[in-house]
Amino acid sequence: MEKRDGIVIFKNDKKQKETHPDYTGKVTLNGKELSVSLWIKESAKGKYMSGTVQEFQKKVESITESDLPF
Repeated sequence: MEKRDGIVIFKNDKKQKETHPDYTGKVTLNGKELSVSLWIKESAKGKYMSGTVQEFQKKVESITESDLPF
């Protein structure tokens, strides 16, 4: 079954810095999953959300000394 386009967003309970997003999630668009980050901003007109959509970043694996070739 083909994945339907859609979006899920969750409050970022792990936010430690002001630069971290207030909400995170994922969007499925044309069958491809992308990462979503949203920040709550404020202007003279009131509060709004600003965000980014990007490819998921690959996780870096741990390297031990035994993995080194020398």
